[in-house]
Amino acid sequence: MELTATEMRRVRPPRRGAFRFWIIFSLLLLVAASAGGTYYWFSVYYPSSERAEPDLEGKKKPIYFEGAIWKEEALGTKEGLKLPLSLIRDKIDPTLLYEAASDSVIITTKDKVIQLKTNMLTGMLNDKPITLRFPVEKSSGSVFLPIESLRTYYGLDIRESEESGIVMVYRVGQTIQWATVSLPNAKPGKTVALRKSAGIKFPIVADLQPEEQVSILYELDEWYLIQRKNGITGYVQKKHLAVGGTESIPTPKQDPPFVPWKPAGGKINMTWEHVTTKNPNTAQIGPMPGLNVISPTWFHLLDGEGNIKNYADAAYVKWAQSNNYQVWALFDNNFDPAITTEALSTHERRLKMIKQLLSFAQMYKLQGINIDFENVNLKDKANLTQFIREMAPLLHEQGLVLSMDVTVKSSSENWSMFYDRQALNESLDYMMVMAYDEHYAASPVAGSVSSLTWVEKSIVQIMKEDKVPPSKLVLGIPFYTRIWTEQMKDGKPTVSSRAVFMETAWNAAKDKKLTPVFLPEIGQNYVEYKEGEALNKIWLEDEVSVKARIELVKKYDLAGVASWRRGYEAPAIWDLIQTTLESKP
Repeated sequence: MELTATEMRRVRPPRRGAFRFWIIFSLLLLVAASAGGTYYWFSVYYPSSERAEPDLEGKKKPIYFEGAIWKEEALGTKEGLKLPLSLIRDKIDPTLLYEAASDSVIITTKDKVIQLKTNMLTGMLNDKPITLRFPVEKSSGSVFLPIESLRTYYGLDIRESEESGIVMVYRVGQTIQWATVSLPNAKPGKTVALRKSAGIKFPIVADLQPEEQVSILYELDEWYLIQRKNGITGYVQKKHLAVGGTESIPTPKQDPPFVPWKPAGGKINMTWEHVTTKNPNTAQIGPMPGLNVISPTWFHLLDGEGNIKNYADAAYVKWAQSNNYQVWALFDNNFDPAITTEALSTHERRLKMIKQLLSFAQMYKLQGINIDFENVNLKDKANLTQFIREMAPLLHEQGLVLSMDVTVKSSSENWSMFYDRQALNESLDYMMVMAYDEHYAASPVAGSVSSLTWVEKSIVQIMKEDKVPPSKLVLGIPFYTRIWTEQMKDGKPTVSSRAVFMETAWNAAKDKKLTPVFLPEIGQNYVEYKEGEALNKIWLEDEVSVKARIELVKKYDLAGVASWRRGYEAPAIWDLIQTTLESKP
């Protein structure tokens, strides 16, 4: 059967024009795909050649510390370079102080107190004049310290680039990791891009030369953040660096630290001698076996100017030292918060008190000073700490032991919270914890002056929370107790008390033929008796309570024990303390 003409047209091969169209279309697709691939490759894998200036945060004299630019810039150049106090205080020494009242900077170290007045070329080092090449300066409301002092007192390594003006500051003990730019077989003139961030698409801030030394700040995936010797920082691929050696900023040579006196037997056994106006007749003081330190309450803050009232007695010192007692005279603030605020308010007033104490120590041949500041406003917490911080180097320079009495911790502002025990520990040789007056004269309820559980909890709390080591803690114990009276007045229950010597309480129990009851939960003997409608209660201070507290000294290996006060004790207590302290665990 033959096909018709129409059917033959339907099976006729396509025309050449249509075939050519499909070929061209396919080629265009290939070209487009290739162009797209090329664009993608360039957009993802081809390094950017864009250039950018280093980000110095608009500062002409930026300071780099630990890889970051500090918020304030430096002043001056070369040996006249000065750094902002804010950097040193925030990053190096939180105790660094600018005092507006005297317009001076106060630096305290373990063995030095330095006062540098603004715009003055004479400073004071441990109260002796020193000459400076460049002074402290104030600019735009900020205080700047000369690098001469920063290198001397903090051992800082300070490097300034003449090329960029950037200042690099390194602290003592800091390690610098060095690396070398590596371009093996590179053509002459070839460099490595230092980029603004970790990626090849970020702009170039500098060209690193082959064999150039840079410091590594930290790493991020396949990149290092590095710093050039001119201070410029940026990112470079790890493959272009050969990590090399390290450099440690050395610790400056220092004088040997002050070593406070410690008794041959190992434990301090101290008592306070309460002196109001007249010193005791030493001929009437009986033997105190085991005692090795005595602290007479001789020095009292007189006014807000820092003047001190002196009740010291050379004959008493001679008697004490002839009995092998160290004399650590006590200085108190008269327990007056108003004059304490004034006396602590400036460096000059604090120094005035310190100089008087040093003079008294030399005059009477003292071996230590015991500080007893109580009833202090909470706002004076920092100034009290600064007072002790400024006192320690000057006392230690004279070989004097510095100790301080603190209360147990509580929420009372004027009684407890004004002590910054952790900061005070940094300056003190010993810290006496006055672990008594758990129930005080005006207490609304009767109770022990110093229950064993309360004492133990208190010293553990200071060691744990305030990081005071047991080797510095001296446990303060009472040689007194209180006779509490509970009765009804005007139809209401009332509580009153009177403090009494140890033997006064014992005699009261004996006279009434009372049998003490031991209370294990507080570690003390207890008696009570009626006088008419009044009920009297006594938590006894005796051999049982004293021995239990001395055992705490041994349990926690504390520095020793201090008793308030001589003359309140029963004579037999001295033998007990000595025997318990010296007995083996």
